[in-house]
Amino acid sequence: MMLPQAHPAIPPRRVGVLLVNLGTPDAPDAGAVRRYLGEFLSDRRVVEIPALLWQPILRGIILRTRPAKSAHAYQQVWTDDGSPLAAITKRQAVAVQAAWPGVTVDWAMRYGNPSIPTKLKAMKDAGCERILIAPLYPQYCAATTATVVDKAFEALAAMRWQPAIRTLPPYHDDPRYIAALAESVRAQLAALDFAPDAVLASFHGMPQRTLELGDPYHCHCRKTARLLGEALGMELIVTFQSRFGRAKWLEPATDAVLEGLPGKGVKKIAIVAPGFSADCLETLEELAIRGRESFEAAGGEHFAYLPCLNDSAPGIAMLRSIVASELAGWADVS
Repeated sequence: MMLPQAHPAIPPRRVGVLLVNLGTPDAPDAGAVRRYLGEFLSDRRVVEIPALLWQPILRGIILRTRPAKSAHAYQQVWTDDGSPLAAITKRQAVAVQAAWPGVTVDWAMRYGNPSIPTKLKAMKDAGCERILIAPLYPQYCAATTATVVDKAFEALAAMRWQPAIRTLPPYHDDPRYIAALAESVRAQLAALDFAPDAVLASFHGMPQRTLELGDPYHCHCRKTARLLGEALGMELIVTFQSRFGRAKWLEPATDAVLEGLPGKGVKKIAIVAPGFSADCLETLEELAIRGRESFEAAGGEHFAYLPCLNDSAPGIAMLRSIVASELAGWADVS
């Protein structure tokens, strides 16, 4: 096709996949954490308090006191590649891309960098006229999955030439996800030098109010745990972590359960976090470090945190499979 003189260059048409995870500060210091928390906690999907009431509390109290404490926590898990969450998400994208040279696979963070708008623009400029947005949250929650989609469409609203968009649905009960989880957990349990008295499945917490307003997150978590337990042939103890503020949160709370188990004779435990697709602050510091300390201080004798699927072989095979299903009719990735 002949183009008019001085017509902008048009790259060859491509299909794109954008893997998206929650986010991370750019560095494990108070300044970077303050910027990150300011963006994260200003999201109306995350904190459903009217801005006129919430912003003075956020700016006047929380962002003055919390960043230093959170920065110390990040310092405990920071790696040579930076934030564990960002590093693992990048490796996941690279592994998926390696299998599909005909598809552009990239990654972004909902909060922090690289941002969703930046990546969407880059993919569109590279010729991606069809893009699958893939929030890496197995269980749907308005504060996670929905806000990724919100941000993506906010970016699209500023584009003159928009790509066609699909979004990855939650996969909390997908047999491929459950099978990958079971394979990973089974192998890690077999490698322990002790037999756990119990296995905990800890999910990120949400305010109880979200369940009452119709968010399916609690039900998705419970179903994941039930299906995983059935696949493993054991019943899992389901808990919810990361409580924040004074509101009532989903229960039972992970920290309270860990502190109470030794008194009930449960002295050896393993803990898995099926709500996270990649290890992050909430798993590596809150569970693996502080969780162990709480459990052992209460009389626990053996504690093991079992890493997430991350970029493990079963994790990447599962991710490729569920993403491929959503690319049907767009790209041949069989």
